[in-house]
Amino acid sequence: MSDHYPNIIGVHGLVWAGSWNEAEARAAIEQSAAAGYDVIELLMMDPQAMNVAMTRRLLDEYGLKASASLGLSARTDVSSDDPEVVAAGRRVLSDAVSVATDLGLIYLGGVVFGALKKYSAPVTERGRTNSIEAVRGLCDTAARAGIPIGLEVVNRYESNLLNTASQAMEYIRDVGSDNLFVHLDSYHMNIEENDMFSAVLTCGDRLGYVHVGESHRGYLGTGSVDFDGLFRGLLHAAYTGPITFESFSSAVVDPDLSYTLAIWRNLWSDNVDLAEHARGFIDAALRSAARIAG
Repeated sequence: MSDHYPNIIGVHGLVWAGSWNEAEARAAIEQSAAAGYDVIELLMMDPQAMNVAMTRRLLDEYGLKASASLGLSARTDVSSDDPEVVAAGRRVLSDAVSVATDLGLIYLGGVVFGALKKYSAPVTERGRTNSIEAVRGLCDTAARAGIPIGLEVVNRYESNLLNTASQAMEYIRDVGSDNLFVHLDSYHMNIEENDMFSAVLTCGDRLGYVHVGESHRGYLGTGSVDFDGLFRGLLHAAYTGPITFESFSSAVVDPDLSYTLAIWRNLWSDNVDLAEHARGFIDAALRSAARIAG
């Protein structure tokens, strides 16, 4: 957190490591702290695989907070019409909250409302209802642990349910939980939203988490994302939550996510330079937005 703005700044763990053994986890957490980040976002595609004791020990050692994100699979899709698939997804979400509680996470989110995949048809009415009921249960459990839940709004090739901020707000109203928030991501917004500024204002005080990523998922400021509009929107909405840098390259691969997101190109190889650049970029963008507003 800076003296000039209230947000804590995070970095996605896949900037540093494709797996999470102790050596890679230590390097990821140590490098995140060294680059000036307050938070590291953990990938939790399989919550039961997370080494909770080791991760908690390393976070405490380096004084770093953690958030986590996940995406459900076709086998655990809570927006499915198949009750067995929905039940499997609800078990994954329950496991994720349990791990998040043990880790002391500040946030848990991602594509928790359906599968992270390209669908061949729109969501059915039954599927949307299944999703809402599953996420309502997730929110109730997480609220007891004090962990906010976020719905990451992703593009049409990764979800058939929530592609825009307005869809997420409607979904939140249908769930009816005070513990459910919108998670915006500039990479996806650049594809689906009319403009960054308006999308942020659509969420208002229900915006709970922000991913900052470039249009090609590489270095910030080298693609087509309107970061000026995004950061002006965040300032105008008085957003005080986490802002997390997210970037992927074929230089660092997690098969469960990298292949799902079609990360085929080497967009960067020096992750230290990438992360330091992003930290400075976010700081400058927040300061610039504040100067324009002031």
